[in-house]
Amino acid sequence: MDINNYFAQAVKKGASDIHLVVGKPPILRIDGDLKPIDKEPKIDRLSIEKMVFSILTPGQKERFIKNRDLDLSYEIEDASRFRVNIHFEKDNIGLVARVISSKIPTMENVGLPQIVYEMTRTRQGLILVTGPTGCGKSTTLAAMIGLINKELTSNIVTLEDPIEFLFNSDKSIIKQRQLGTDMITFASALKHVLRQDPDVIMVGEMRDLETIAATITLAETGHLVLATLHTLNAGQTIDRIVDVFPPFQQNQVRLQLSMSLNGVISQQLLPKAGGGRIAAREILINTPAIANIIRENKIPQIKTAIQTSAEYGMVTLEQDLNRLVKNKLVEKEMAEYYLQTLPKL
Repeated sequence: MDINNYFAQAVKKGASDIHLVVGKPPILRIDGDLKPIDKEPKIDRLSIEKMVFSILTPGQKERFIKNRDLDLSYEIEDASRFRVNIHFEKDNIGLVARVISSKIPTMENVGLPQIVYEMTRTRQGLILVTGPTGCGKSTTLAAMIGLINKELTSNIVTLEDPIEFLFNSDKSIIKQRQLGTDMITFASALKHVLRQDPDVIMVGEMRDLETIAATITLAETGHLVLATLHTLNAGQTIDRIVDVFPPFQQNQVRLQLSMSLNGVISQQLLPKAGGGRIAAREILINTPAIANIIRENKIPQIKTAIQTSAEYGMVTLEQDLNRLVKNKLVEKEMAEYYLQTLPKL
């Protein structure tokens, strides 16, 4: 069994992910559905151990055995790249790999609205891209970085775990730093990034209080900061950020957010009519009215404010789903199913 062959098949079949699990044949996620690779045998414990260790350096193997989890990027001969997670389950090794396109996505490719172009061209502030795992947050960020690289002369620093899309500098300088090899933690990298003369900073994930605090501070000090969170809509995003901080700091954080936030792009991937997948998005723009809502901790009012602010480019997820149905890009039944699962905030 050759793990590179499985990876190549994932690329050939247009899969987004590949799963290797003991007792199952290799499984691909295609258009959101899990499908075993035809005619491939079930994977046994010794085989998966041999395959996984074949792509690890001695140092990576040592960290994996010690920590029981490991994230890394991997590339096969045809230049296809993968974001790989290796883990243990029932004392067996398991692997999940996300297929990463070798081409940098464009804003047009991912269907971003015009207001996101305008946000991306700003010189400072915080732009958050949010959504569940596997909803295309990294792809959206890559498209935004690609636009800046094409149009502006900026020094762009990305902090990633692991590095996914590989950028070539165009008008901008792009420095990509990977957790574990180029930096110890996101928080420590953010602490020192000001010494690197950045214009744009991309934070792959705001995962703890120290990282979130540093990200907000950088957005306040004249930098454009792009970051992700695992939240489902704009209101939940504001609450998640504020709730990370102790109660005595929360009013200050609301004030900081009300001044530094440019916008929130919350997205989900849905099956596209006719095959493939398409993103539905909620867009929040930090207008004076939104800033006031954040300062005064009236987060439940955000949804209504978005609904009534179309002239600013804002749209709720429900409104965007209705647009996709109207344009026959998503089946009505699928949109209704997603609407039923949306959080109420």
